[in-house]
Amino acid sequence: MTTPVNGDPAPRAYRSTVRSQRAAATRSAVLRAARELFTGQGYAATTVTDVARRAGVAVDTVYAAVGRKPELARAVVDMVLASGDEPLPAEQRDYVRRIRSTPGARAKLAVYAEALGHLLPVFAPLQEALREAAATDPGCATAWRGLVERRAANMLLLAHDLRATGELRDDLDDRTVADIVWATNSAEYYGLLRQRGWDDAAVAAHLVDLWSRVLLRWP
Repeated sequence: MTTPVNGDPAPRAYRSTVRSQRAAATRSAVLRAARELFTGQGYAATTVTDVARRAGVAVDTVYAAVGRKPELARAVVDMVLASGDEPLPAEQRDYVRRIRSTPGARAKLAVYAEALGHLLPVFAPLQEALREAAATDPGCATAWRGLVERRAANMLLLAHDLRATGELRDDLDDRTVADIVWATNSAEYYGLLRQRGWDDAAVAAHLVDLWSRVLLRWP
């Protein structure tokens, strides 16, 4: 930091800090507004103008702070998964930390299934809306592919964690384990069970039972 001749600290760093704080506050307001609207009235029914109005900012500010509507949706999915006001990478989410700290493969799967029982009702409709929009919107298609591939990568990390317990079947490699979990924790799979009248608790119980029977060794 430079110091002027009168001995007072230069204001440049202070102004930079204030700008950064304001930008962070604006981004948080935009994300909260997008989450409220997407989860309240749906992705398709929400416009970027709606988000800007709810956040109290200009539309251009929404674009600058987060991005266009597909980027907003992806950020909101991450917020829902993080159970907070900011998107978080998978390794920083509370339920992921609980999975990793829990001993035993079946117990890990139970923690994950329980978390999905709370998360799927919120983020599954968002993912499905983004998938449907991807058919006609290149931006949504890019965001959707990113979510799909990231889920697959995260499930491979889960498979590695399960493998370390020594309880996975020897005839299933980690990629196969990851693909099975990836397919059955999807918004599509959840939606099919919900169509058949399953409630969220039943879905969570089914997932841990299915994964335990299919993936783990039996005595």
